[in-house]
Amino acid sequence: MDNYEYSELLKTLQNKVDNIRSIINPDQGLKRLKEISELENSPDFWQDVKRAGILGKEKTKLENLLKQYENAKNSINDAKELFDLANLENDEETLKALFEDSKNLEESIVSLEIAMLLSDEKDSKNAIVSIHPGAGGTESNDWASMLYRMYLRFCEREGFKVETLDFQEGEEAGIKDVSFLVKGDNAYGYLKAENGIHRLVRTSPFDSAGRRHTSFCSVMVSAELDDDIEIDIEDKDIRIDYYRASGAGGQHINKTESAVRITHFPSGIVVQCQNDRSQHKNKATAMKMLKSRLYELELMKQEAQNNAGEKSDIAWGHQIRSYVLFPYQQVKDNRSNEAFSNVEAILDGDIKKLIEGVLIALKS
Repeated sequence: MDNYEYSELLKTLQNKVDNIRSIINPDQGLKRLKEISELENSPDFWQDVKRAGILGKEKTKLENLLKQYENAKNSINDAKELFDLANLENDEETLKALFEDSKNLEESIVSLEIAMLLSDEKDSKNAIVSIHPGAGGTESNDWASMLYRMYLRFCEREGFKVETLDFQEGEEAGIKDVSFLVKGDNAYGYLKAENGIHRLVRTSPFDSAGRRHTSFCSVMVSAELDDDIEIDIEDKDIRIDYYRASGAGGQHINKTESAVRITHFPSGIVVQCQNDRSQHKNKATAMKMLKSRLYELELMKQEAQNNAGEKSDIAWGHQIRSYVLFPYQQVKDNRSNEAFSNVEAILDGDIKKLIEGVLIALKS
């Protein structure tokens, strides 16, 4: 990097910070924080515990966002002042240090962009993720298990907790179906970018002739709903099936019909849960999954109506990303249009940068 490139980088980052300022409106944010503080000091504030909790979350998120904004703004100003001074005094050592720190400076602005993008109320919620193999039998089932491992490793990296809700092994290999709950701050905000069809191209390990195969899996992500959001589901619109759970879990799990499958006829949505030994708990979890899916579907319908006439990349069944392992190695996302060559690392859960690129692209 030379002086000209660094100067252009500073201009770009300054423009981003200015744009972010116009969106988050720090003055308005500080005003809102003052309002919340005044409410907290009122004698009857804690009488409504639910409302107090909501305001507490809003306050924390707003404080963090404004703090990140101030830190990013100050970092840009400090870098500009130091750069101008180093140029004036021909201080090559300081210039070299600034160039070396440019990546950290850029990443701090990206972090601010992501914090701003994940400011929606739903983003902070837990995420329910389901992976379904496409046609292709063993090959697609194996691809589903690769995606499942990728998300587990991503959650581990980010400190998210994972609770498996339903797991069905493939007949020969891989996974026939899997659903899991991801718990953590902004779990849904990040994982919503994974909603869609994922395509794999590789030389199949199950093909003795060593031919190239293309496999597909759908990943469906919905926010875990709070109990205060009501979704009306009529009994006539659903069918509930009980069956014996499969997979690990000891003798009991395979001898009682504790697993639950719910089919919603109007939408065609099917959810199932076999996480618990209790049929009642599995039924309650399955109903929560169904309500989350229906709520997500309704929001997407509303968005489609609002964007009538426009081509939308956020849709069920849309192919969002390709993972090519042969004849070359590349992961390319169709929304951000970014391509990555570190395929092995991505399949090992290093997908945060990829996801952040998608979130920024979808908002631009």
